[in-house]
Amino acid sequence: MARVSSWTVRTEHGGGKILIYCGIDWAKRFHDVALVDDSGQLLAKRHITDDAAGYRILDLLAEYGDTEDDPIPVAIETSRGLLVAVLRTGKRKMFAINPMAAARYRDRHSVSRKKCDRGDALVLANILRTDMHAHRPLPQDTELARAVAVLARAQQDAVWNRQRIVNQLRSLLREYYPAVLTAVDSWKGPVPARGPRTSLPRSDPDASREADPHAAPGRPRTSWPAARHHRRGGPAP
Repeated sequence: MARVSSWTVRTEHGGGKILIYCGIDWAKRFHDVALVDDSGQLLAKRHITDDAAGYRILDLLAEYGDTEDDPIPVAIETSRGLLVAVLRTGKRKMFAINPMAAARYRDRHSVSRKKCDRGDALVLANILRTDMHAHRPLPQDTELARAVAVLARAQQDAVWNRQRIVNQLRSLLREYYPAVLTAVDSWKGPVPARGPRTSLPRSDPDASREADPHAAPGRPRTSWPAARHHRRGGPAP
């Protein structure tokens, strides 16, 4: 169990000391927040939105003794996003709990394995209460290090998306046009950074005039109606 002196300590009305933990079930549009004490009692729960109004969760934490020097630790199922960035300001300990790990903890508190956002927020808070020593907090990186991490994730996502699109295209071609996969062997290797330059042969106007002395300079002998006749296989007008 983590030492009491290293985490947020709160004062009860009777003069005793308690620890408070926060769990947030993260989603794209809404988040559920739960606060528990060191005995597992639910102190507060909120349903907040993913906007500036929802980010006033810091006011809720402040109501239960959260300070800049002694912040309440928070468990959440992601390590990215604006909400995480807001909560990571200062000395706060943020724990990114893997969703699969949170699902195993859910069995302790409910017989049913059905997912419940509000219940999951309580599960995350209790993970810190019982097993905080088994989870690693997010590193206290500088702003420059966090910016580099964002760019690295964006580059990694771009690589994954490109590979996903290539796999999807290859699957569709294998199903409808399998001959294309045989013709294009370069797909089997990595995408080259820069391929060799190739030039297409150009028609020589002088050679065309030698074939047809009556043709105008710079124009081939075959006129537009004749070209259409050649493509369609019918008589020229």
